[in-house]
Amino acid sequence: MQFAEALINWYNIHQRDLPWRESTQAYEIWLSEIMLQQTQVKQALPYYLKFLKHFPTVHDLARADEDQVLKLWQGLGYYSRARNLHFTAKDISKNYNGSFPTTYKDLLKLKGIGEYTAAAIASFAFNEPKAVVDGNVYRVLSRIFGIDTPINSTEGIKQFKIKANELLDRDNPATYNQAIMEFGAIQCKPKQPNCLFCPFQHTCVAFQQSKIERLPVKLKKTKVKTRYFNYLILEDDNENVLLNKRNHKGIWQNLYEFILSDTAQQVEVFPINKFQHLPQVKSTDITLLNSKPIKHTLTHRKLFVHFWKAKLQEPFSLQLAEHYEIVKRNQLNNYAVPVLIENFIEEYVLRA
Repeated sequence: MQFAEALINWYNIHQRDLPWRESTQAYEIWLSEIMLQQTQVKQALPYYLKFLKHFPTVHDLARADEDQVLKLWQGLGYYSRARNLHFTAKDISKNYNGSFPTTYKDLLKLKGIGEYTAAAIASFAFNEPKAVVDGNVYRVLSRIFGIDTPINSTEGIKQFKIKANELLDRDNPATYNQAIMEFGAIQCKPKQPNCLFCPFQHTCVAFQQSKIERLPVKLKKTKVKTRYFNYLILEDDNENVLLNKRNHKGIWQNLYEFILSDTAQQVEVFPINKFQHLPQVKSTDITLLNSKPIKHTLTHRKLFVHFWKAKLQEPFSLQLAEHYEIVKRNQLNNYAVPVLIENFIEEYVLRA
C-alpha cells in the first residue's frame, strides 16, 4: 500500500471533528491556520469560534478597530499574528474585493502568510496540489523515513519540502495534507507516540532503529534571556489608573500595560524617579503587591514580574493624558493587555 493511501485510510478513521475542516471558505481556513501557528487545537478552538462570531466575513474583520482585535486575541499569544491578521483582512477587503487569491503563489504575497499557510489555504480551499510542511509533518517524515537533517537548517527545510511534495496525493491534496498533520498531532506525537498501533510500524526507520526520541533533529535554540519586569499600578483618588500602550516593536506591540520598569536585575524599590511625566510619589509610598515574582516564559525571554501600587490623594492632571491612558479601575478589562496582566487585574486590581 502506498504511503498516501495508508495515511488517508488512517485519517478517515481517526480524524477529529474540527469546525474549520467543514469549510472550504478561504477566510475561515486562513483564520484557523493563523491561530494554530504555535498553538494547540484545544487552545485555539474557542478563539476561532469567538472570532467568527464577531467577524463572520473578512470585511467585518477589516472594519474592526485594532484594539478590539487584540482584545479578542488576548491570551492566545504571539500577538504579531493578530496584527498581521487585521492588516491582511483590510488588504483583502480593499484590494481584492473580499476574495482571497486562489493560488499558492499569490497567497504568499499577503502579509503574515508564509509557505506553510499558503499551502494550507491553497490546498484546502482551492484544491491546489501543494504539500504543507509544519512541525507535525517534519516529525512524521523524519521518523518514518529516518531523515536526520536538522529541520531548522537551510538544507533540512529544502530536503523536507521536496520529500513532502513527492509523497503528496496530487489528486486529493486537501485530504492528504489534513491527514499528515493530524497523524503527527495525535498518532506520531512528540512524546509517547502511539507506535504500537501505527500503520507504518514495520517500515518506520525510527521505530525499527529505536530512534523515536532522537528524531526529528533540531539545531539548538537561541539563548533565552532573563528579564525583570516591575509594573506600577498608580491610582488617583477617583479610582483612575494609568496605562501605557506599547507602541514600539517587540513583544506585546500595541497592547496596554501598567507603568513598566524593565531591568536585568531585580530592584528592591520601584524606580519612580526615572519617569519624568509621572506625579510626584515618594518611594516609601509604593507598596509591593506580590512578594514572590510571577514567572512568565516567552519564546526567547524568561520574565520575573513584580507588581507595585501607589495611590495619589488627588486626581490625575489632564497633562498626563498626553503620555498615558487614564482609565477607570473597573474599566481595565476593556483593554487588550498581555495575559499575565489580565490575570493580575482579575486577581488583585478589580477586587481592591
